[in-house]
Amino acid sequence: MRLRPTLDFLLHDWLQVESLQSRERFADHSRDTFDAVLDTCERIAREKYAPFNRLVDTQEPQFDGEKVILPQATHDAYQAYAESGMLSAAQDYAIGGMQLPYTVEAAANAFFAMASVSIGSGMLTSGNANLLMVHGTELQKQVFAANEFSGRFSGTMCLSEPQAGSSLSDVTTRATPDGSDFASDPLGPRYRLKGNKMWISSGEHELSENIVHLVLAKIPDDQGQLVPGVKGISLFIVPKKLVDTQGQLTGERNDVALAGLNHKCGWRGTTNTLLNFGEGKYPVRGSAGAVGYLVGQAGDGLRCMFHMMNEARIGVGMAATMLGMAGYYASLDYAKNRPQGRPAGAGGKDARQPQVRIIEHADIKRMLLAQKAYSEGALALALYCARLVDEQHTGTADSADVAHLLLEVLTPIVKSFPSEWCLEANSLAIQIHGGYGYTRDFPVEQYWRDNRLNMIHEGTHGIQAMDLLGRKVRMENGRGWQLLAERMRATAAQAQAHWAPEAAALRDALEQVAQATEQAWAGAEPAQALANAVPYMQAFGHTVIAWIWLDVACSTADASSPAAQGRHAACRYFFRYELPKIGAWLNVVRSRDSTCADLPEEAF
Repeated sequence: MRLRPTLDFLLHDWLQVESLQSRERFADHSRDTFDAVLDTCERIAREKYAPFNRLVDTQEPQFDGEKVILPQATHDAYQAYAESGMLSAAQDYAIGGMQLPYTVEAAANAFFAMASVSIGSGMLTSGNANLLMVHGTELQKQVFAANEFSGRFSGTMCLSEPQAGSSLSDVTTRATPDGSDFASDPLGPRYRLKGNKMWISSGEHELSENIVHLVLAKIPDDQGQLVPGVKGISLFIVPKKLVDTQGQLTGERNDVALAGLNHKCGWRGTTNTLLNFGEGKYPVRGSAGAVGYLVGQAGDGLRCMFHMMNEARIGVGMAATMLGMAGYYASLDYAKNRPQGRPAGAGGKDARQPQVRIIEHADIKRMLLAQKAYSEGALALALYCARLVDEQHTGTADSADVAHLLLEVLTPIVKSFPSEWCLEANSLAIQIHGGYGYTRDFPVEQYWRDNRLNMIHEGTHGIQAMDLLGRKVRMENGRGWQLLAERMRATAAQAQAHWAPEAAALRDALEQVAQATEQAWAGAEPAQALANAVPYMQAFGHTVIAWIWLDVACSTADASSPAAQGRHAACRYFFRYELPKIGAWLNVVRSRDSTCADLPEEAF
């Protein structure tokens, strides 16, 4: 895969990932072990994922009344991924992990996302297990998390409900204590859950022995009423099949039933489900309700779940990025081989002259360079955020605190920028193919369909924007935002000698964002300030990617190589074609323009 040289540059030349080897946790690792992990994942992705990307798109999951049927290729890919050890790559040696830096883990998983995001890898399973390692009891870690890390069990996250969607304060799934001895169950306080969950990826399948659902539900008060708002939400482990304290299946099916499969525009290879909890289809021990075990404290479920949600948002950003990269490579190949038209100018209308390959046309180069700028910039940002995760977990107390705050600010961007602009990259890949791109004879239409989901799941675009402007840039009196701004200014100072126009443009963009942030909230009610949160996030994201590209350009040692020339051109493209867009976006933010907010629905 052509991805490898880009990953090597970003990991080693830019992020200096080998420096992590000086830390006790990663002392056993070296460039050789990092390369071995990348080699293994690249091989599995090439052999078990890429050849079947179209197959899983056309052979959607089917329910035969008893189980969900998936192509054999999906089973083979799941087994290969589990056997690779990547589900527990960053975990301790003591539980079978590799103690791999998350930066390297994220880079290695990029191969699978590009080869077939539709088959999927282990994002939800590892995220589920990682949450339990932080918030679960010791027995919950042993019984559920350890078996997820091995691939024996798989995991989901069950948040949304048909009537609530993204509004988690409106969930109505109920959890009631199960019997007088509910608090003494060794697996955790035992509850019975009743309700419906929607949009559950991998919610039903036969890929693993068991499926561990992490379910948000509300515990009724003494009057049997649900506590309104998110403060009443608790988190529960609800296994598809019941297990004993050794993690062995008891032979009992939990009362979790498939209500239907969602048939999607893209990601068709992954089952997406509506699940009924406690409807009585599989009564457990003669009682109604699905058996669930409380994770953490009652009423603390959303805080626990955000551990998995934030991890998933970085994963979604990486998936969107790699779909953008896949489309870029496909359209680059097509442009190099497709003859059409003649050069612009006097001789271009002479039909006796041979046609040129379309990559020789300036507009095709524009579309290719845009894809490169969006996708490689997003990849660099995703790996930068992964490096912050390693800093948060293994750095000094001060550096870990800084990394935490930077991640708080950047998480909405690492999710939103790729999901919007790498989708645009996929659209440009179709455009380069012309009419052929709109057919299923070429893969670029599938990349677009697969990528369209990423602006929606794990928090829609609008939710990310309100989180950024409404909370993240203001938390701790704006300290995280100021720390990020300091890093941007440092890059501008470093770039001044060789990239003076770009350094000046970055400083100007940073000032524009700072002014808009202040003016959006100056004397405003939240509804006014947040009415244009998405344009704010677009401008913020473009400023971040401009900074990332300038920092990458400054790290390119041999500027004469074709790879360096490409990175430099992508950097110049982003500053000249993309960064100027932030002015229009921020104008409506600064003025708190109410064109959209004030329009009555009758006017539509």
